Amino acid sequence: MDEPFAAVDAQTRAEPEDLAVPGRRGEGRPVSPGGRHSTIERGFVVDFLDPKVWSGSVFGGNGWEPSRAGDAPVIAPATGHEIGRAGVAGPADVTAASAQAAKAQREWAAASFEERAGVLRRAGRLFEEHAADIQGWLIRESGSIPGKAGFETYVAAQECYEAAALASQPPGEILPTAKKRLSLARRVPVGVVGVISPFNAPLILGIRSVAPALALGNAVVFKPDPRTAVCGGVAVARVFEEAGLPAGLLHMLPGGAETGEAMVADPRIRVISFTGSTAAGRKVGELAARHLKRVHLELGGNSALIVLDDADLDLAVSAGAWGSFFHQGQICMTAGRHLVHSSIKDEYVERLAAKADHMPVGDPATQEVALGPLIDERQRDKVHALVTGSLDSGARLAAGGTYEGLFYRPTVLTDLTPSAPAYAEEVFGPVAPVMGFSSPEEAASLAADSEYGLSLGILTGDAMKGLALADLIPSGIVHINDQTVDDEAVAPFGGVGASGTGSRFGGTRANIEAFTDTQWVTMQGDIARYPF
Repeated sequence: MDEPFAAVDAQTRAEPEDLAVPGRRGEGRPVSPGGRHSTIERGFVVDFLDPKVWSGSVFGGNGWEPSRAGDAPVIAPATGHEIGRAGVAGPADVTAASAQAAKAQREWAAASFEERAGVLRRAGRLFEEHAADIQGWLIRESGSIPGKAGFETYVAAQECYEAAALASQPPGEILPTAKKRLSLARRVPVGVVGVISPFNAPLILGIRSVAPALALGNAVVFKPDPRTAVCGGVAVARVFEEAGLPAGLLHMLPGGAETGEAMVADPRIRVISFTGSTAAGRKVGELAARHLKRVHLELGGNSALIVLDDADLDLAVSAGAWGSFFHQGQICMTAGRHLVHSSIKDEYVERLAAKADHMPVGDPATQEVALGPLIDERQRDKVHALVTGSLDSGARLAAGGTYEGLFYRPTVLTDLTPSAPAYAEEVFGPVAPVMGFSSPEEAASLAADSEYGLSLGILTGDAMKGLALADLIPSGIVHINDQTVDDEAVAPFGGVGASGTGSRFGGTRANIEAFTDTQWVTMQGDIARYPF
């Protein structure tokens, strides 16, 4: 394990309380986005992400220019303060971008794999060199604690390095043929790829599609969530701008639902890569089907963490806290249901509640905290409604259940029924519902009783017993003796059921399948003679 990853890995796998330590917040550590000359908030010296470059603008074939739809404030959820102005794109911007992208893509597809790989390698180095600037925006704009921000910039660099290797992958295979000719199947770029990413892990969930799509010879129209337009959008555009990506190949257009709809409907955008809620994903899928367009959906989850009676209880509680409370529970893989053997359930609840009660919550830019703010009031109100609805249905509150501003206390619920809202639905907040089971078969039945199938964690003293249990539960991801939240650039990521349509992001094979088409080609020395 190399030293930089060891530092990040140590942060991301520590106790949640340990992650309150802001890490390298001293020398060179950003404190507040806004820029050296910002009149909004001071204390942050910006170079790479200087607002003077991108303020009020979108990025495309002509570089940074004002959006046709105007701009909007960038808000720090921890303080409610405006920390910048980001361009907001509308359907007209999408139309212009797709036209430029389609034109630029042809030359890019014809470029050598060495040229494409070189751009991706430079992009990876830029993510490393400017990690401090980008992390500062992740902390303030998305509410990330420093450890999570560091993990995002690390993974972003790795996504670029892995994508660089895609450029030189063998493009197809020789096929058998009954005729005297050469027959082959080759992978060709799809053309223009549309990428729609969410707010919760904005850098990772954008770059994991942007990087491989570009490496494989495509152009990209990229719509980050406008709530994280800088750390999830501007940062990506600036990296590729400085990496020397030819003009017109990447268009960064923060926008709302109407902008996403325009991308799905645009005839020049051939493939859509969407990460977001299941409700939004259904709409994207329906619209894409009407346009006969390929769409890759990575959607929501309500993942189960199963704790068997032979698990180490201290380690299980630590893993459970991480799985439910990391990044305020705003992760698709969050442990949304803790299924704990009845013989240890009460002690598990007691220890998890004690841990939750002692976890500091606050502004990660100025305080040493384990949890930052939820992204906005709408998300907070949804989380609280699910908690109070569960209490109304008979659940018991073991910890939390309160908030101040956008800071929601880590919450533990027990004595639930399967119909309790916080158990049955995806919460997307720092809530850990705990339910008991009496046998592995009952645990499997409870875990499988969900429309979702994204991630599964099983904690046990017998790993083979855990793997056998996992075989009974539909899930796109399985972690034996780990919690449900994890991601690597080399691993195929995605779910089943309401968590996705079977497509995957990450890893060589999944990325090639996602962002290229298969073309059958035959060649023979002479023109074939036919009886007509």
